[in-house]
Amino acid sequence: MVIHRGAAGYPQGRAQGSWIWGRLCGVLRVDRPRRLAWQVFRGSDALRAGLLTAEQLRGDNWTSLGYNVFADSRLDRDHELSCRAFALDLPSRAYFAGPSAAWLHGVEHAAAFGDPVHLVVPAGTRLNQRKHATVHRMLLGDDEVEVRHGHPVTRPLRTCWDLVLWLELVPAVTIIDALLHAKLVTAAELGELAHSRFGRHGAARAAKAFALADGRAESPQESRLRLGLVRAGLPRPELQHPVAVGSRVLHPDLAWPEFKVAIEYDGEWHDAPDQFHLDRRRLNLLVNDGWIVLHVTSRRMRTDFAGIVREAKTALRSRGWRP
Repeated sequence: MVIHRGAAGYPQGRAQGSWIWGRLCGVLRVDRPRRLAWQVFRGSDALRAGLLTAEQLRGDNWTSLGYNVFADSRLDRDHELSCRAFALDLPSRAYFAGPSAAWLHGVEHAAAFGDPVHLVVPAGTRLNQRKHATVHRMLLGDDEVEVRHGHPVTRPLRTCWDLVLWLELVPAVTIIDALLHAKLVTAAELGELAHSRFGRHGAARAAKAFALADGRAESPQESRLRLGLVRAGLPRPELQHPVAVGSRVLHPDLAWPEFKVAIEYDGEWHDAPDQFHLDRRRLNLLVNDGWIVLHVTSRRMRTDFAGIVREAKTALRSRGWRP
């Protein structure tokens, strides 16, 4: 195709519009260098290698993760991304620990993108980017650490110990529930750990937390609900207790089988039409079998937990429970 150019050298006629659009795209679009696509990197390295200019580094293609650390902006802004920023410059015998280790072990509610990264490093170790980290200085044994998806982390059992020492009781147990549920630790291992460290700092706190943990919890909200009820003075409920109703076996979220009282936690996914009807059918089956079934929503968990406690106590008392 012949393109006729005017006095200024620009295309004329039907080709003009597409040519201008192409020129604009060429100016506005900056392709990511292949070596940096989906990566976390030091800005100074990219500049030194001629992969980016300083102006391009400030563009929308990249997310700043701290001083001189950048990431492809298409990467999920989760806690692993924060950990990857530190992984660029970890000193020897430094390990991701506590909530950060739990996240890397697969517990995604253990930490968020904006939360500090927890690190264990030997005493006297110099560490960059301390502004974005919570640093614990100690020396860990080889049996307490491993490599997980390329990251140096504390093993799940050690992670549980650190969680109860560094976090409040409820968030710590909620994360330990998930590690138990994933079968990364066992209740027996937790009990042995608490027993072996009897008398040490944090041992009593760990024993209490480990005794409250339960791997049958299927969501962090179920864990928080159970812990809130127990700490309010209610007897400890069974989780996912099997209830035979006719030819079916149902598993209410929380149950006191001796009193035939159950609580169902309705998360946001329960609002789906199909799930709503399935839940109501399960409810009817339990009620027809003589159970009292209470329903708890995420909104009530946030705004009226005292009301949930009162309703649960009333239901249990009506079935013979005496505090």
